[in-house]
Amino acid sequence: MSNQPLKIFAFDVCAPAHLTAGSWRDAADQGFRYTDVSYWTDTARMLEEARFDGLFFADTVGYHDVYGGTPDAAIRDAAQFPINDPTLLVSAMASHTRHLGFGVTASLTYEQPYAMARRFSTLDHLTAGRVGWNIVTSYSESAARNLGLGRQIAHDKRYDMADEYMEVVYKLWESSWEEGAVVRDAEAGVYVDPRRIHSIRHQGTYFDVPGLHLCEPSPQRTPMLFQAGASSRGMQFAASNAEAVFVNTMTPGMTRRSVDKIRAAVTEAGRDPRSVKVLALMTVIVAPTDAQAQEKYERHIRNVSYEGALARFAGWTGIDLSGVDPDTPLEYIDVEASRSMVEMFSKADPDRKWTTRQIAEFIGLGGSGAVIVGSPQTVAAEMRRWQETADIDGFNLSYGVKPGSWEDFIELVLPVLREQGLARDAYDERAATLRESFYGVGQRYTLDDHPASRIRAAAAARTA
Repeated sequence: MSNQPLKIFAFDVCAPAHLTAGSWRDAADQGFRYTDVSYWTDTARMLEEARFDGLFFADTVGYHDVYGGTPDAAIRDAAQFPINDPTLLVSAMASHTRHLGFGVTASLTYEQPYAMARRFSTLDHLTAGRVGWNIVTSYSESAARNLGLGRQIAHDKRYDMADEYMEVVYKLWESSWEEGAVVRDAEAGVYVDPRRIHSIRHQGTYFDVPGLHLCEPSPQRTPMLFQAGASSRGMQFAASNAEAVFVNTMTPGMTRRSVDKIRAAVTEAGRDPRSVKVLALMTVIVAPTDAQAQEKYERHIRNVSYEGALARFAGWTGIDLSGVDPDTPLEYIDVEASRSMVEMFSKADPDRKWTTRQIAEFIGLGGSGAVIVGSPQTVAAEMRRWQETADIDGFNLSYGVKPGSWEDFIELVLPVLREQGLARDAYDERAATLRESFYGVGQRYTLDDHPASRIRAAAAARTA
């Protein structure tokens, strides 16, 4: 893996603020423009000009109301609230770019697979094959209450449902329409040949979907698939389905342990362990010198809201630390929300006992990923160390302020990475889709060992 160009995504959310608590308080921050489509199209153009691989959108359909038993702390700090639907931004940004990919988080818990398949086929068409789906099952009790479930589905059951959900969408994307079904034969009066479209006839434990996919095959058929579950059950799901895995960890050594587990699980699932790409969350604070970068970092830290950080943590994990002594160590607690977050703090570093104060300080800037502070040379050396030690393929870059943190990275760090062969100089004009940007020209569809490909192959055999 060493010395290969890194995959680089900007990491954001369609809201005033994301992971950094209090980022909106900085006079340079443009997060308040999240409702302005021109802000997003300008950002997309900036990232494309810098040859980023893509823009990766987090999302949630709930709000953080665990801390203190109310959403007040999260609301005051704009902690992923208010928040808009990122899928509606993608086609606008795609219309202003030619190569930039778009990873979009969407929860399968609150949308039927028939509708989800249609949404992503539409996005794949409108982006010319540059869309990916970050598959999540949702962690928020507020989402469950407001979307008709009353309370959250148990963690492992959500993944049991997700297994069947993916089977359904694969059948819709890969087996319902044959290649060449759209004939547009004006003389015969046939736009689509009905003999080449097939009902999927799915009847399962959780879903019954008998009919035809509503959309003709998109450039990728199945969108590029991302996943971020780091619990043992989430990792099992990722090993079967993900093409890229997004990890949140603190050090290269800790990340390597996670990566080794992921690759072992992928092997166990009968897939090539190197076929699943791993992206780590990182926030880069860079300036021309280490001292100037440290000054910038300290400015960001002064804006961090302690309560805003803990409101995020409570929302992610379901653990309310509002009444806990700030210097009390956190022990592992089994929760139904984001187990990966709890495990990261309480299990991943066996030599450290985290207190609530330390958690708030750590996640206050950049959330649950590493923060790298320094000159361009310092940052580039650290990114190389992460690549080599952790065996990762790239980064999701969060921010202290947006889009300023990415602008600094583009101006200062990218030239150094390019000199070292760690960032590309240009896009491959032949690689039209997001999947091709990961796997090479011509790889429009999932690899042969992926379950979607097995469904595609079985469908082809039936119609041969």
